[in-house]
Amino acid sequence: QVQLVESGGGLVQPGGSLTLSCTASEIDCRYFNMGWYRQAPGMERELVARSSISEFTDYADSVKGRSTISRDNAKRTVTLRMNNLKSEDTAVYYCWAKHHLFNNLEYWGKGTLVTVPS
Repeated sequence: QVQLVESGGGLVQPGGSLTLSCTASEIDCRYFNMGWYRQAPGMERELVARSSISEFTDYADSVKGRSTISRDNAKRTVTLRMNNLKSEDTAVYYCWAKHHLFNNLEYWGKGTLVTVPS
């Protein structure tokens, strides 16, 4: 069974940094676009950052310049480093993986909560 397991969430002070990690099981990450989405209270889930199979990356405007996504296909991990955190970054962060050819092969982690107090 495919699983995406996130780690690294928690309480971070404004201006601080954190690293979120996701480890995948039962998929060959070489064939999956991977990334991070987040959902704040009362809001829709939104893209934070993603990395294609060719490691092209894109970021939400709200995190661009202060976030870095990276992946290690051999270790089946995707990592998001965020700096200069703001209260508006408070959300549940979800790991995401989608096969680059087969749209039905899309998976989500259970999420990890990041809280940045105002």
